[in-house]
Amino acid sequence: MNALLARIGGRTVVIAVPFLFLLVFFLFPFVIVGKISVSEMETVSFKDVLTWSDGVLTLALRFSNYVFITEDPLYFKTYLASLHYALVTTLLCLFIGYPFAYFMARARPTLQPALLMLVMLPFWTSFLLRVYAWRGLLTEGGWVAELIFASGLDQVLYAVGLIASPGKLMHTPFSLVLGMTYTYLPFMILPLYGNLAKLDLRLLEAAADLGATPWVAFWKVTVPLSKAGIIAGSMLVFIPCVGEFVIPELLGGPETLMIGRVLWDEFFSNNDWPMASSVAVVMVLLIIVPLAIFNKYQAEAQESRK
Repeated sequence: MNALLARIGGRTVVIAVPFLFLLVFFLFPFVIVGKISVSEMETVSFKDVLTWSDGVLTLALRFSNYVFITEDPLYFKTYLASLHYALVTTLLCLFIGYPFAYFMARARPTLQPALLMLVMLPFWTSFLLRVYAWRGLLTEGGWVAELIFASGLDQVLYAVGLIASPGKLMHTPFSLVLGMTYTYLPFMILPLYGNLAKLDLRLLEAAADLGATPWVAFWKVTVPLSKAGIIAGSMLVFIPCVGEFVIPELLGGPETLMIGRVLWDEFFSNNDWPMASSVAVVMVLLIIVPLAIFNKYQAEAQESRK
């Protein structure tokens, strides 16, 4: 009996600690931001949404900021642009990262630590310095820019609308997506590698015995079994990309305005904290609600398989 209670108590602690962490460092700050978003600002303070006066309890919620977000096309375009660039970055990271993670998982055990170190090596350098380095590489005279100009790739980028004109790479959708893909690529590779490294190779052998070609076995066996890694990597890339501020500010331009820049302007330029909080709440809901719906259907799908 004591052993059972000890096991239940240990399991409760293991489950409670992450939930407590999320409660303190996510839910409480989000509630504070939500409260500010429905408050009215008075110079440097906010009016209380809940007041008690003469025996009357009054709840005053101000939703005009949310109404303004729905009416102003700037916010709609900015949210749409943020989701668009985050999705493009996620797909590029998946397209580049999956083959690399697959190669890492199939490499010799003695070589895998070195490959893993190469993936993690950029984290040893400041994120800001790495983004600034791309400014030097993509401006005129940078070796990446010179390589693109010499190969005529800038003409292709201009034809598909990724740069404003041939010879101009900086402050364009191209430079923005390139910077975000480079920055978040390790976040895609690492979950994929962890998933692919645990893949049972006997399943591929069985597929080959049944007449499947390597390409068919890859699509029918490897990809479905690595779905958890694909989803985890995609979430790790997509979610921070939506609210990214530094990369759009340094590598993007006026036509690549994202929600992170709008948040900065509302908080620090306009000093309108309720409006900025409303923008932040909508951004979080845009990410959390689809993710919650997806997790719900995933759980239902798993239950139906049992």
